[in-house]
Amino acid sequence: MIFGKTKLELKVGVFVFISLAILVIFLLSIGGFKTWSSGYRINVNFSFVNGVKVGAPVRFAGVDVGEVKKIHLEFVPEQSRSNVHLVIWIRDIIKIPSDSSVWVNTLGLLGEKYIEIIPGKDYVNCLKVNDYLTGVDPLPIHAIFNRAENIMRNLDEGLSQIRNKEGSLGKLIYEDNIYNELEAFMADVRKNPWKLFYKTKEKK
Repeated sequence: MIFGKTKLELKVGVFVFISLAILVIFLLSIGGFKTWSSGYRINVNFSFVNGVKVGAPVRFAGVDVGEVKKIHLEFVPEQSRSNVHLVIWIRDIIKIPSDSSVWVNTLGLLGEKYIEIIPGKDYVNCLKVNDYLTGVDPLPIHAIFNRAENIMRNLDEGLSQIRNKEGSLGKLIYEDNIYNELEAFMADVRKNPWKLFYKTKEKK
């Protein structure tokens, strides 16, 4: 009777242990932890990261290879500016050339920010543990809006010049003599296309 009770307790204990192990593995998978994976860490410096957070994906040649582990904001006295220092975890099998480029990219137009590593060509010299790369700073949203505003302003100025019959395009559209001369030239070329390749000899 005691033996049967002990056997039952052993079965229950094994079942509980297996259930807990499965639960832990499931939670680690959902959380994206790399506990069972081997890898190494590298450092990337930016002046501006546009909202990148700890845990953000890291892609190499468009493939997920790691994640952002730490973010530090530092001040560089020699350059009188702030520096954003990212510590990035990379899977051990991934070899990153030392001449690679690092960008902050976005999933979709307003999606999650992630780190994109564009592979270089110097596979003879690949990054090692705790090596450094300098990232390419993304454009802030206000800078993009300013550029768009400048483009629209230049476009408005160009249209105003055309309406005022100013500039080459405005004269071409509104002045009949220039238009007629261009039309006559095109008609002549259509009849005599060889004139495009003919060059008169200069008199000595």
